[in-house]
Amino acid sequence: MTPSHERSQLAERDSVPGGDRAGWTMSSAVRGPADAPRTGSPAVRRLDLSTSADVHDLVVAFYREIMLDELLEPIFSEVAEVDWVEHIPRLIDYWCWILLGTPRYAGTVTKTHRHLHGLQPLEPDHCDRWFSLWVRCVDERWEGRSAERAKKYAATMMQGLAKHVFGFTWANAATQETTEPLLDLQVG
Repeated sequence: MTPSHERSQLAERDSVPGGDRAGWTMSSAVRGPADAPRTGSPAVRRLDLSTSADVHDLVVAFYREIMLDELLEPIFSEVAEVDWVEHIPRLIDYWCWILLGTPRYAGTVTKTHRHLHGLQPLEPDHCDRWFSLWVRCVDERWEGRSAERAKKYAATMMQGLAKHVFGFTWANAATQETTEPLLDLQVG
């Protein structure tokens, strides 16, 4: 499926089938949240990632960047042929589980990435770009303990996927500077 076909397919759908699922729509992914602060504005006080709405906004902003990225977009659109309408709510659920402890994610991160790596080997440049976009999206709108945990968890996750799935060592400052547990939540 070509990227333009994928975008037109998503644009035709107004919301996630079966309901709002955190309010994600393709139009919000393309435009971004209306209340998104402008980068560099000194009047904007950034809050922590503390609600499912915050996580929704982060995931949508991040994957909007992925869709516009020349290195990563082909991996998602042409290799994995991601159905964004289906995928985004799963990612929101995943990050809500990681950051807020909401037990609604039921997926297989390692299996999914192992399959993708089998279709096209992922390289350190892919990991670097993914992580740098994630950190930028977090830092543009949030700060605090959960925002830091989101970045550290992403770094640790990428490090583990690189080692155990992609077959190389990947590291950055975020994976080496913390001794604090990434998950201090109890998922019930």
